[in-house]
Amino acid sequence: QVQLVESGGGLVQAGESLRLSCTASGRTFSSYAMKWFRQAPGKEREFVASISGGGLSTYYEDSVKGRFTISRDNAKNTVYLQMNSLKPEDTAVYYCNAGSRWLQVQPSDYWGQGTQVTVSS
Repeated sequence: QVQLVESGGGLVQAGESLRLSCTASGRTFSSYAMKWFRQAPGKEREFVASISGGGLSTYYEDSVKGRFTISRDNAKNTVYLQMNSLKPEDTAVYYCNAGSRWLQVQPSDYWGQGTQVTVSS
């Protein structure tokens, strides 16, 4: 059983930055690939970024490439999403995901409760 807790969301103006954090319980954090998803009101869930268990491989959705950076600190059981040059289109609830597959969501994956990011223009 793994519990994930996101933090760092908030209200910012366009062009500003935020760093989201997701801290996991358990002793096997490094064995999980970690992913960030987001969901805006009335829209379907969207993939944002993924990082492998050891942190050596990353992958990003085209809309955030060059602006967002995913990283992890396995000693702290934490994955981060640094978000720069934020746009109103980035407004959504951001969810942390832990699973066995780097680029695939499975029913056995764990999810956090989400943190709200709102970008005003």
